[in-house]
Amino acid sequence: MTETLTTAITGISEQNKDWLRLKGAATALQDLQVQDGSVPDPANHAAAARHVETIVEAVSALSPAFPHDAAYLEAVSADFRAWAAGGFAVPDFLSSLLAFQPQEQRIDGLQHLVVFPMYTQNGSSNRLVEAVLVEVIWPEFIDGLEAGEYSNKLFVPIRFVDFTPGYDTNSAVLFPETVAVSQTPTFTWGAIFADREAARFRRVLKAAADVTSLELPEGAAELLADQDLTEATFVMWDLIHDRTHMRGDLPFDPFMIKQRMPYFLYSLEELRCDLTAFRESVRIEKDDDADPEARRHAKLVQYAIIFDRIFRFAITGSRVRNYDGLGGQLLFAWLHQHHVLHWTDTRLTIDWDEVADAVIALGASIDDLYWRSIDRPKTAHWLAAYQLVSATVTPNPASVWAKGPDALPLAGTPRGLTDQVLDDEFPLSMFYEALEKKMRPVIESTAGITGHSAL
Repeated sequence: MTETLTTAITGISEQNKDWLRLKGAATALQDLQVQDGSVPDPANHAAAARHVETIVEAVSALSPAFPHDAAYLEAVSADFRAWAAGGFAVPDFLSSLLAFQPQEQRIDGLQHLVVFPMYTQNGSSNRLVEAVLVEVIWPEFIDGLEAGEYSNKLFVPIRFVDFTPGYDTNSAVLFPETVAVSQTPTFTWGAIFADREAARFRRVLKAAADVTSLELPEGAAELLADQDLTEATFVMWDLIHDRTHMRGDLPFDPFMIKQRMPYFLYSLEELRCDLTAFRESVRIEKDDDADPEARRHAKLVQYAIIFDRIFRFAITGSRVRNYDGLGGQLLFAWLHQHHVLHWTDTRLTIDWDEVADAVIALGASIDDLYWRSIDRPKTAHWLAAYQLVSATVTPNPASVWAKGPDALPLAGTPRGLTDQVLDDEFPLSMFYEALEKKMRPVIESTAGITGHSAL
């Protein structure tokens, strides 16, 4: 088995002829598909069949390089053939999705060839056939953290080798729930492209530091200089963040799945997970018995969370219910109002000796909100969450929510309350309005970025 995995770790390149055949056929097939993944026009079925046959042939030719995925590659070929034989109706790739289990072999450098009809989060909302060639990022110190207090059996950090157009976007995740299936299975893994996260972080941070005249601390400067170091830092951040969604004193459904809630609740959930990662990184950094690499990266995680949140999250995306944007605004305003972040003489400065306590205090306030939630009615929890955010980030002057409970339709359904939340309930501050204008070209330039195309 060791010899087989060594061969697989060597992998294939983005110039491999069989990969290029597969990529080309999948890309051509996308032009024939509609949003649900089907090819409804019978006039296109002959061409679709040819593209599917090319994909199946290419998968067969590439399979020897992926012995660890043999069952999946056989199943995905069968699913493609069944889809074609069924007249290209809405695709059902449940069998191959169940066979793909990348979390079972988290080995640094191990490659996977992934082909599914799927949408790409923050990319395409259409379930088109996408192909992506990836490799696992699994540093030794991450293995130690995951085997200890930070167990997360579903987490698979990866980097891009190559991809079809659905991933030439802002999408940085490969999730099983995006795949076209006839019924929803139990999900056993989730993959995050740490190389894309790291690359766009480095590009945005460099520009933002220049624009704001911010003098970066030594560790943050190291991140700008080293893509591999930054990738490993984001893997540590993601490992702790991801597992936090189901840990702590939580509302009944922390993910708020299938619930129509005000978007600021999503803001607090994502921020809570990041602030937990920050808090735990402070603890690891101060632990003399921790692995030296874990301690080193723990400090870097703190820089990554702060800078990614206040510089990229806050001004990326539209102003329509932008929950990550609001989380970034909240962190910035909290640090400013706790006098550890300063915008003076058109220069940004941060008191690094005091930052950790301030960030941990924000996390504690969200934790307390969550702890109280199980004793509160839903609407009372929503109101308390709004109060927490609006105490730091100024609401839209036109907001009904900002007028307080007496102005809200509390006697109706919860949906009535959600409908009263403005698309941009918490507009950008004057600082962020100016920063966004200067940073917009840089942020737009990170679409499709990978570790190979970084600074």
